[in-house]
Amino acid sequence: MPVLHTPGGTTPRHVSLVAIPDAAVSTLFGVFDVLSAFGSMGLSPAGGAPFRVEIVGEASGSLSLASGVAVDVQRAVDTIPATDIVIVPSVLVGPDGWVKHRYPRIVGWLREMYDRGAVLGSACSGIFLLAETGAFDGRDATVHFNYARMFSAAYPAVSIHPERTLVISGTREELVSSGASSTWHDMALHFIARYAGATAAHDVARTFALQWHSDGLTPYMVFEGRTDHGDADIARAQAWVAEHFPVADAVDGMVRQSTLAERTFKRRFTAATGLAPIAYVQRLRVEDAKRRLERTDASVDEISWRVGYEDPAFFRRLFKRTTGLAPGAYRRRFRIPDYARVRASRA
Repeated sequence: MPVLHTPGGTTPRHVSLVAIPDAAVSTLFGVFDVLSAFGSMGLSPAGGAPFRVEIVGEASGSLSLASGVAVDVQRAVDTIPATDIVIVPSVLVGPDGWVKHRYPRIVGWLREMYDRGAVLGSACSGIFLLAETGAFDGRDATVHFNYARMFSAAYPAVSIHPERTLVISGTREELVSSGASSTWHDMALHFIARYAGATAAHDVARTFALQWHSDGLTPYMVFEGRTDHGDADIARAQAWVAEHFPVADAVDGMVRQSTLAERTFKRRFTAATGLAPIAYVQRLRVEDAKRRLERTDASVDEISWRVGYEDPAFFRRLFKRTTGLAPGAYRRRFRIPDYARVRASRA
């Protein structure tokens, strides 16, 4: 099994950063800059720079990415017989989903590198391309939460966890996936800590002001009830509760809107949406509370009452169980800070 680094770690590990026309420029260049920072920013540990990063693709030369920005592909994959780490950056996925089998040379090379011992990494939606290799079948992975349902439909053999920041799986921990958007920071820092040590990872994090997303991605996820189920009675109830979720008897109101027997309604609602009616109402209430915490100065007790809970203590427990953060912590995390707000000029 060919490897490019020596057992002592004095030879840098070769990182192949895959560029395809669907790739997002921010992630590709961001990963490149962070993993290449050791030489350019004087951060190299005693053993020297831990990585040698190359942008690779189907052919060398200029390639226009999804945003129209061009990148210089340094090497064609056909000329790379071995590599240590392969990273696929986030890719643009259209509303119709990921179109498979467009990059057979890339996918074949990815599978060959994996079979030869390379670690495979994906940032955000880059897992769509890596999943074509079959390496993730039967394994855990993560993806941007907006793409989770689409990914599961395309690759049902992969166990997807969109709420998780970073997932490391495989018998050799050789499959690494990061979740939504800027969690590529966590993946890059993971590789630095893994191959260069914790001190190097801390140095890079401080230099670039990177932060670990240690709370996971649940606080960032926006709840949208599933409506593609085709059950007209349930859809009618969903439309009603979207406007009336704060009322005390929201579940009873949904039952009345559906004109179904209560037991039948609850069974069909759960089958259609994936949530029991009361859990669905709770998710709507918490989602509205999140917006109020982000955009108003209302107290947590007042918000609790406005979204339908007379017991603020129960609301606080529910909010934290749902989002992973207490209401006050959520407000501090997501509200625009004072220093970033536009201030009216004074005459």
